[in-house]
Amino acid sequence: MSSSETESYHKIRIPARTPPSGCPIDHDFTTFTPSYLENPYPELARLREKNPVFYSEKLGYLVVTRMEDLQTVFRDHEVYSSENVQDPVFPVCERAAAVLGAEDFNPVAVMSNRQQPDHTRIKKYTMDGFSGRRMKVLEPYIRRRSQELVDAMKEKGGPCEFVSAFGHPLPGQIIFRFIGFDEADDDLLISWTSNRLAFTWGNPDDDEQVDIAENMLRYWRYCREFVAKRYKERADDFTSELLNAHDADPDDLAYREVESIVYGLSFAGHEIVSNYLSNALLCILPRREDWTAICEDASLIPNALEEVLRFESPQTSWRRITNVDTSIAGVSIPAGTQVFLSLGAGNHQPSLFDSPDTFDIRRKNARKHISFGQGIHFCLGARLARLEAEIALETLAKNLPSLDLVANQTLEYSPNITFRGPKELLVTW
Repeated sequence: MSSSETESYHKIRIPARTPPSGCPIDHDFTTFTPSYLENPYPELARLREKNPVFYSEKLGYLVVTRMEDLQTVFRDHEVYSSENVQDPVFPVCERAAAVLGAEDFNPVAVMSNRQQPDHTRIKKYTMDGFSGRRMKVLEPYIRRRSQELVDAMKEKGGPCEFVSAFGHPLPGQIIFRFIGFDEADDDLLISWTSNRLAFTWGNPDDDEQVDIAENMLRYWRYCREFVAKRYKERADDFTSELLNAHDADPDDLAYREVESIVYGLSFAGHEIVSNYLSNALLCILPRREDWTAICEDASLIPNALEEVLRFESPQTSWRRITNVDTSIAGVSIPAGTQVFLSLGAGNHQPSLFDSPDTFDIRRKNARKHISFGQGIHFCLGARLARLEAEIALETLAKNLPSLDLVANQTLEYSPNITFRGPKELLVTW
């Protein structure tokens, strides 16, 4: 990894972690227990009421659970840095570190983990790429692929494993078309990117770390080769737009930054949306009156999906690290403290949402969730994620009105600190 540690997209050195003095310490809380993975919300509610800010000894993070405190952290980017959001939670083994130490593995921080003033400088170019025009260009493809995947499900017949048949391939293919990748490479790219979640947000063993690191290196090299190709042959895609901006002002948007944006987008636009689609079915299909209402009236879909983001978000937490000494909810926090922002706890806060543990597709303030963050780092792909989910759910409702979950199935979730969605989801019709 030839980029300096401060510039690197992934910083693999884990800083020393000590609890802030005077802060409540929880010796047991971790996101890796079976009970948390199955349903984190009861435990988060208990913790939020007991100590809204506490230090998790097992995670090495200060945990923030109240919406008002979460909003304070998100909105104050000068005090709370996002530079750690792409870094592994736990130490990386020497063999995996050696793989990522390849001289040509040098992506740089660009969006979610880039600080001011560079964040705003780069974001203006990426925001242009997520324009209304680009969404209109993508929408016919999203509709076509949604229909094709549903048709393939129907042709094969139920029961069907939804994640592999629809939930995982659709967002991957959409973000690849957005970037401009060749459709023939989809399966290879998905195989390289689908396990990065464990590396950055999980606790994989040494062999798993090496396997993931090798795929990260392969994917980075693919991205570099693709950007070099696009530099010579432009097209109507996001990468070409970035390269056009680089040509117009290479001092304002560096070529390495273009490569790194392309590298980072594939995961952000894939795994999270895949979980979003699966979680939507988990929330809606068991409530048959809601599913029937959606099948009869597609105008209910946007708010229903906002309620999914609140009730069962595909992203239940995010991270920050303090730049300076500060305090949250009366707790003094020194500079360099790793902070775990529990979006799931805030989204289920009873002072903000009536009956927060009840799923309600007609909830009037469902959109008040914090699943996309706030402040300057508000999720860049929120607009695209919403568009994908709305079209996907509309297509499923139109073509499979009898769609239902297979009864008595056991769901398995990837152990990690942030992302939530079933590895497999059996459906029938």
